[in-house]
Amino acid sequence: MDTEEAVSERQEDRAAGYRHAGPTVPRMVLGAQLRRLREARNITGAEAGEVIRASHSKISRLEMGRTGFKRRDVDDLLTLYGVQDEGERATLLALARQSNMPGWWHAYYEVVPPWLNLYLGLEQSARVIRTYELQFVPGLLQTEQYARDVIRLGFEGIPEEELERRVELRMRRQLVLHQPSPPHLWAVIDEAALRRAMGSTEAMRAQLAHLIEMMEYRHITIQVMSFAAGGHAAVSGPVTVIRPPGEELPDVVYLEQHTGGIYPDKPEEVDHYRHVMNRLALRAEPPEATTGILRRILAET
Repeated sequence: MDTEEAVSERQEDRAAGYRHAGPTVPRMVLGAQLRRLREARNITGAEAGEVIRASHSKISRLEMGRTGFKRRDVDDLLTLYGVQDEGERATLLALARQSNMPGWWHAYYEVVPPWLNLYLGLEQSARVIRTYELQFVPGLLQTEQYARDVIRLGFEGIPEEELERRVELRMRRQLVLHQPSPPHLWAVIDEAALRRAMGSTEAMRAQLAHLIEMMEYRHITIQVMSFAAGGHAAVSGPVTVIRPPGEELPDVVYLEQHTGGIYPDKPEEVDHYRHVMNRLALRAEPPEATTGILRRILAET
């Protein structure tokens, strides 16, 4: 018979696939599983909250993966939900431990606002990232100088040290595209973003050349929403839809704003933005035309 230590070690290995993502995905996976267990037993959020000495709202936050888990709380909830299988408990407790392990981006805490932590965790573990940008080249596809110019524009008067920390963070985020199993990045970029120089002409030309190079990667798809397309489904602003790893979690929508980001999470809202991205892909120029369009814009810049 397996020892408790051996079982625990194997279950931790099963959870280890999320480890590089920091706490975000483990929190969401664990929260979703705890919600399913609670609902299967017809236990209310208020009743679950009483067991762990917390409010109904905290149970809601835990189940949405918006906060870390205490081992004791998970242990108590699993007992309440009737989970007796040793392996299942070990897996969920391993996820609870990971839910409190900081991601690499926590080293940039001084330039990462709380609302961005969830997005970075999802981005760094995603299977698919679909994004539309109206004003700028997407962050994962920016050159260092272009990123510096964009950040300086958004944070007028920013100290040089903070500027460089923000640029460093953005460049490090891009490493996710060069890991052994990268996400599929599908970006629709408005023509306006490609023609609007953020800094010098030389920097914009370098950015366009970089996009042409990135088109050579099989896991990167870039489409251009041309002026000729007229109005479209996302004309009001940028949209990102992320597909997390595994099969446990639904797509996550992220809408970036000037002073924050929001995550519409009702099923009908997620479906809406998924359809928006599908419509954008159909309305934009086809991927096979992108390199030619970028070369033409580069020649005109």
